Amino acid sequence: MPPVRLTHITTVPMSLAFLRGQVRYMRGHGLGVHAISSPGPGLERFAADEGAGVSAVAMPRQISPVADLVAIGALWRAIRRVRPDLVHAQTPKGGLLGTIAAWLARTPVRIYHIRGLPFMTAQGRRRRLLRMTERVSCRFAHRVLCVSHSLREVAIAEGLCPAEKIRVLAGGSGNGVDAGVRFNPKRLDAGTRDSLRREWGVCVDDLVVGFVGRLVRDKGVVELAEAFRRLKAELPNAHLVVVGPEEERDSVPNEVIRYLKNDERVHLLGSDWDTPRLYSAMDVVALPTYREGFPNVPLEAAAMGLPVVATRIPGCVDAVQDGVTGTLVEPRDAEALAESLRSYLVDPELRRRHGAAGRERVLREFRQEVIWEALYAEYVSLLREKGLGAGEGAGIGEGSGV
Repeated sequence: MPPVRLTHITTVPMSLAFLRGQVRYMRGHGLGVHAISSPGPGLERFAADEGAGVSAVAMPRQISPVADLVAIGALWRAIRRVRPDLVHAQTPKGGLLGTIAAWLARTPVRIYHIRGLPFMTAQGRRRRLLRMTERVSCRFAHRVLCVSHSLREVAIAEGLCPAEKIRVLAGGSGNGVDAGVRFNPKRLDAGTRDSLRREWGVCVDDLVVGFVGRLVRDKGVVELAEAFRRLKAELPNAHLVVVGPEEERDSVPNEVIRYLKNDERVHLLGSDWDTPRLYSAMDVVALPTYREGFPNVPLEAAAMGLPVVATRIPGCVDAVQDGVTGTLVEPRDAEALAESLRSYLVDPELRRRHGAAGRERVLREFRQEVIWEALYAEYVSLLREKGLGAGEGAGIGEGSGV
């Protein structure tokens, strides 16, 4: 029997990293997997790494009626060529364009995966427009998946989707965390931490706050810079390591960027995504973000045995157990952020205890295989509802582990 054909749609190839390992799992369970995203080297790299077919379709990240209509037409043609049984559209813009195109192409099963809600930090007309696009994506999907329970509550309260249509897989998160291999501190060379610190000009016994993410306002970079100003005045051996790219959209004020670039105790590493080794040289991780779906960084840091200071917002409240694996503070509060970071920097036993609890929780609740199994079961259920289950020639279901 021919395999079930699954097509993922994301706005940009970088977002296909959400599917690391997942595609191979689905292929091993009898699905043929294809991905559609905007052109870029990441698309071909994804194809090589995961063994999936790919198609390039330009999709603008900003709302642009004419360009969006062109993209929907191109997506429709690509979907018609691939003829998938399921379309799994992800990211806000990929979800909007992808679910509409899949509906036009009469794809039997359409899924929209909410990984974040940009309208939550928008205002005025832009907020209304972004909220409307989310409702459209949900409307054209047969099933809506949400990366966290707290974000699902927001989606329901905002009227984006009926409660019975929207689900969270297992304990949440987009793809789980590979805490056994990739984010396992025991698998790193013993000298990794010290050699990295020497490379950064940081002494072995200095205190390091880490940040991993895009350098934009929504990630709380302004508050992070102010919090570190306060910390360095009190702790002369404190350092800040920042991992991630600067972006023009939602950019950080120039004076904040200048401070981060010119302070000798701030180390900007850019887009170095070999993050396990970078986490190994940190003492505590900060994520003072304003908006999330389910942030990966707190789970990755926890898997590496680090405590996390994050904001008390949807998504983060799922990723960090306040007082157990880290600390939650109010967003936009640089003073509270500095105080919570300080509590970890001056107390190595607290760092050890919360870091160990975080790793235990990731191993218990956020293993990748748990998420993949739940997603596969969702695919099977939806296909059967459409009469495409086992016995219908779809090559999924019986004998496939579900």
